[in-house]
Parts: sequence; structure tokens; C-alpha cells
Amino acid sequence: MEIDQILDLIYPLPELSKLKLQNCAKEVRFSKGHILLRADKIETTIYFIRKGIARAYANRDDNEVTFWFGKEGDTVLSMKSYVAHQKGYEDIELLEDCDLYELKAEKLQKLFEEDIHIANWGRKFAEKELVKTEERLISRQFRTATERYKELLTDYPHLIQRVQLGHIASYLGISQVSLSRIRAEIK
Repeated sequence: MEIDQILDLIYPLPELSKLKLQNCAKEVRFSKGHILLRADKIETTIYFIRKGIARAYANRDDNEVTFWFGKEGDTVLSMKSYVAHQKGYEDIELLEDCDLYELKAEKLQKLFEEDIHIANWGRKFAEKELVKTEERLISRQFRTATERYKELLTDYPHLIQRVQLGHIASYLGISQVSLSRIRAEIK
């Protein structure tokens, strides 16, 4: 997915504003298994996934708990670092070789000050991320594991072929055995 398409997914921009954002982003490539962002560190870079898939996880009791997956077109950042300039709580691992667009948060903040269209784009991005987080929280609190799995199949149909079942089980808040049982029941 090209950078202009990714930017438009968040919020359409006038061409001049979009060009300013595009000029600040550079293409980078990292291999599967690369840790893109680290917990307990203030992260100053934002990424947009051109090609590939990633996951965000936190360590709890010597266990990795996956709470987010990103695919083509998604934005990767530590929201805590971006908003509050504080150390993030998540590691973000690439689950495939990934082509990304890299944008320094400092450059983006400067563009917010210079261009109202880009500032509005940033506001829309933050609003959409808030809604996604709220939906994940509500799903986790009020839906059964089977309902969450079916929702995952609907929202991310190709995820199952691209992500290890252990990560999916962790994301759903269940064991791999429970996930296998749910998958057998659905077939």
C-alpha cells in the first residue's frame, strides 16, 4: 500500500498538505522478528505499514500478552510516547518481513503547527485510534471467546493464515487449547 493511500485512510488531505507529509516519510525495511518499538523507552518514530504484519505485546508474569495486530495500511506507534512523551509499555514485533514508511514524531508535530489540514489529519488519526481501543476493550469485556474469534475472522480474515495461533490465542485472552476447540466448533 502506498503512502498516499495510507494517509487517505486516516483522513483525506489537500494535495499540498499530503505532499508535505509524504516528503517527511522515508521507506524502510525490516526482517521478520525485528522489534520495531521497545517497552520502557520513549519512542520518537511513527511507522505506516506498506507491506507486512506486526503485533504489539506486553510482558506479564514472564508471558507475552498480544493486544494489537497491524497490517498493510495501519499505523505503528507507541501512543504513550507520542501523546505524553513517556516510556511506552509495549514491544512491537514484526511477524513478517515488512516494508514501512518511517516518520519522526518531531517532524509531524512541526507540520501540525504549520498546516491546519495536517493538524486535522492528526486529530482524526487520534480519534480513530481511540475508537479502535474502545472497541477492543468492549469486545474483551462483553463478548465470549468464540464471539471475539468470529469478530477477528470478520475484521481480519487473512490474519489467521499470517499469524501464529499462539499470538491469536493471546490476543483473544485464551489458551491455545481453547482456541483449537473454538476453531473445531466453528468448522
